[in-house]
Amino acid sequence: MTPDLNAFEGHWTISRQIEDRRAGAEGQLVGTARFTAVTSGLRYDEEGQLNLPGAAPMTARRRYFWQQGRAGIDVFFDDMRPFHSIGGQGRATHWCDPDTYIVRYDFSAWPDAWSAEWQVSGPRKDYTMRTLYQRAGSL
Repeated sequence: MTPDLNAFEGHWTISRQIEDRRAGAEGQLVGTARFTAVTSGLRYDEEGQLNLPGAAPMTARRRYFWQQGRAGIDVFFDDMRPFHSIGGQGRATHWCDPDTYIVRYDFSAWPDAWSAEWQVSGPRKDYTMRTLYQRAGSL
């Protein structure tokens, strides 16, 4: 069962593992995510230190918008293009030609933690990205 949209509001710590099968390498990201109330729902802002083999550590950022949808939570890119929906099964697919993104959300440790696992495949992509979100309290 997907939690209520407004229950995500606040700060979360994130720990991400990236397994790139095509490159035979693993990367990590450690950082924070913040859900902030906006008129249409919640704005998701993520920032973290990304470490990839053979590259200098870098700061990574992303922004999405989450809105209450008819069947769960609708997620949009920062320019408001539809990304995917989180429904009762916690699974979704996004096609970004020529790549396929499949996500599985796990809310079994809610409200203290939750996770998302992305399987990404395409002509030049073959990786799994697992992110653990843990409630950070008030920062």
